[in-house]
Amino acid sequence: MKVLVTGGAGYIGSITAKALEESGHVPVVLDSLLTGPRQYVGDRIFYEGDVADRALLRRIVAEHPDIEATIHMAARIVVPESVEKPYEYYRDNVAKSLEMFDELTALGKPRIIFSSTASLYAMTPQFEVTEQDPVEPTSPYARTKRMMEQVLEDLSRASELRAIILRYFNPIGADPDLETGYHVRDATHVVPLMAQTALGFRDTFTITGTDHPTRDGTGIRDYIHVWDLARAHVRAVEEFDAVLSKVDDTYTYINLGAGDGVTVRELLAAVERVVGKPVPVTEAPPRPGDAPGAFANADRARELLGWQTELSLDEAIASALAWGEKRKDVLGYA
Repeated sequence: MKVLVTGGAGYIGSITAKALEESGHVPVVLDSLLTGPRQYVGDRIFYEGDVADRALLRRIVAEHPDIEATIHMAARIVVPESVEKPYEYYRDNVAKSLEMFDELTALGKPRIIFSSTASLYAMTPQFEVTEQDPVEPTSPYARTKRMMEQVLEDLSRASELRAIILRYFNPIGADPDLETGYHVRDATHVVPLMAQTALGFRDTFTITGTDHPTRDGTGIRDYIHVWDLARAHVRAVEEFDAVLSKVDDTYTYINLGAGDGVTVRELLAAVERVVGKPVPVTEAPPRPGDAPGAFANADRARELLGWQTELSLDEAIASALAWGEKRKDVLGYA
């Protein structure tokens, strides 16, 4: 089937497009190239433009009437930047998505698979969260994602739109062939920063926040190989109607994670284990918008999608390190 992938030139979007292809589907990429590199599109069907451009959406559907679902990944995603630039985040993540959802529904393309985030969960004493646990987003970025979840709930109640909302935990690594991976020039995510330090591109890795209420004081996360995450999207596309039939609703939430909590210090130890040498470290206070973290209860993904992670933390780290060594050749910067 054909699948519209917004943000398909990005890190997760490009790898998801590849996973769709490997499963026999055809991705149609829509991306503004605000952050995603053009070379990540490859030779896929590609439209450069804004998700809120209704005329462009009408053109895409007219040229590809057999599109059966949309994976909506296009978004601004950097937590500290969202604190500094909330207007841009609410405009791009919320207002523009609303226009797209309305137009796709009017065009008879109501199946939406939405990229949300685990960063909106409220902290729980055990740190493990299910889809039913309370949410308490602590940054403008996370609040934009929660707003869009609520928008999808309301639209699905009032229109033909239907939604599977995927709450990502922490994707790391690269695609299996190392053709694409994390591309942000000034990295803000923990594993790319660790990888750059381990490979000698940075002098030190900074642990931001050492007095969180976790077992060693550093933030706790659930790290998932990005290829496993991409495979989950393929399952969501293939099982879309069946999933909503199982839950007997117009939308549903699904956590995508490995189901295991790893602190920053534990992650650092794993990186050192994989790379075979110490990684220089400094410590600093938490960044604006940072939360102690959480890890997934992923039972619902197994039940509804027949999906679970297959790749280990060490494999994901090795993938991130291998991509870190190759990234300069692909993108022109380390």
